[in-house]
Amino acid sequence: MKRRRFIGVAAAAFAGALGLATRGAGAVRLLGGLRIGNGERPFAGDRALLTTLGPSRPTARLRFALLRRALVYLEALETGHGSGSAQRVPGSQPLGPVALGAGAHELSWTPSQSLPARTYILSLTARRGVVADTASAVARVLGVDAAFGRRSALPGEIATLVVATDANRLTMQILHSGPETDETWSDDEIKGVPVSDPVTLDWTAHGNGPAPIEIDVGADWPSGVYAARLDADDGRVGFAPLVVRPARPASRVAVVIPTSTWAAYNFFDADGDGWGDTWYARWSKRRVDLTRPNLERGVPHRYRSFDLAFQHWLARTGTVVDMYADEDIEAFAAHDLRSAYDLVAFPGHTEYATTRLYTTIETYRDLGGNLLFLSANNFYRRVDRADHTITLIDTWRKLGRPEAALCGAQYVGSDEGGFREPFTVVGADVAPWAFAGTGLDNGSTFGIFGIEFDARSSHSPAETYVLANIPNLFGGPRTAEMTYYESPGGARVFSAGTLDFGGKILIWPQARTLFENVWQRLTA
Repeated sequence: MKRRRFIGVAAAAFAGALGLATRGAGAVRLLGGLRIGNGERPFAGDRALLTTLGPSRPTARLRFALLRRALVYLEALETGHGSGSAQRVPGSQPLGPVALGAGAHELSWTPSQSLPARTYILSLTARRGVVADTASAVARVLGVDAAFGRRSALPGEIATLVVATDANRLTMQILHSGPETDETWSDDEIKGVPVSDPVTLDWTAHGNGPAPIEIDVGADWPSGVYAARLDADDGRVGFAPLVVRPARPASRVAVVIPTSTWAAYNFFDADGDGWGDTWYARWSKRRVDLTRPNLERGVPHRYRSFDLAFQHWLARTGTVVDMYADEDIEAFAAHDLRSAYDLVAFPGHTEYATTRLYTTIETYRDLGGNLLFLSANNFYRRVDRADHTITLIDTWRKLGRPEAALCGAQYVGSDEGGFREPFTVVGADVAPWAFAGTGLDNGSTFGIFGIEFDARSSHSPAETYVLANIPNLFGGPRTAEMTYYESPGGARVFSAGTLDFGGKILIWPQARTLFENVWQRLTA
């Protein structure tokens, strides 16, 4: 079925997306009684200003009253990243102006089949001369929205997966992320290697609300990142990641998956107000729900760019590690963590840390445990954990615990990837082991990196060496620094210094050799 798309041209619609109305002289009201529905059965959570759309309910119907004759515009908006603003849905076509008389009316919106699953703000504006009145409702375009109730599970446990979709049938299979040989080119896909047979489920009884599926976590599954893949009979696909942690330590290396950061960068709108339920959508939001599906078909934000390369490296080199969600590490006493592991590695973007996590890792370091940070902006912000939510508190440095004291370097700046430059080697004389076999010496360059970067501060431990830097990365005096230090207690700590270093260790051969030299030193 061909679906019609529209986009309005009224500037006042942007005010409507922000919950405002614009009115001219005399503050005359033109709109009243706005309601939205889909003309079919409501989906769980639907209400007067929220409706759910899908193949069985393809059209949103907006009912409203005009108090006077007016020109009416209807516009579809989507909310974005961090700006607190809404933008027109790309590629949409306008509806309006339509001249309507006073009384009850209905307008409809049928999204394109290619429109990503998420919520959209439908902004309705009535104009009469200089008077403009705006109101808005929300349409949720349903995909295969799925998430596990917990971020990790033990081998042999039952993990509960909650799925919301109006598909008739689902085919589900569990994948182990990392061992696959096919390259992943999309940010909304997890390929992986199947560890279960595909199972087809009749979903017709659950077409109007979410329902659980119980998953048997394989007793023989090695620790790692897994994902449920769900294929609907109508072509929609969803994923849900799950960390399988070890029943007992099986390696001397613990790898921490940044599950709290995944949740913070998740723009899934569970409350249906048109805005992602995260402070990155609007900074007035301070709490995020860890059990929401990830917005991009269930795949964590930038999973392919920041997390996947390290998993590929582990699989291709046969390196065995124990993987944990970051909240799992909080369950360790620091002394037990040190007894179990010589190295705790943070391959992804662990920006958010609770007090318990920060203190555990700091004490682990003081006991001689080694640390590896393959990204940037680690341990930057404090969050508090309660049940299945985290609440944003403040930056750790404002709370008297600057992250450079732990990581060796700390967050300096970001330009969203506007500029990326090669690292320049500056520490080949102080750490020749790091550059063995790379062919690099002081002044040599390698790779192209950036997005966000770290540098030393006055709080960095004494004898924190810069191995390589990117001078004036963002066109100013600020320089990215790759650092290494050894603590009085014998800990060895490496920080890559750029956000995308860990995501590119398989792209640049010299970066891979450098990383492997560091890995060998920290695991020796």
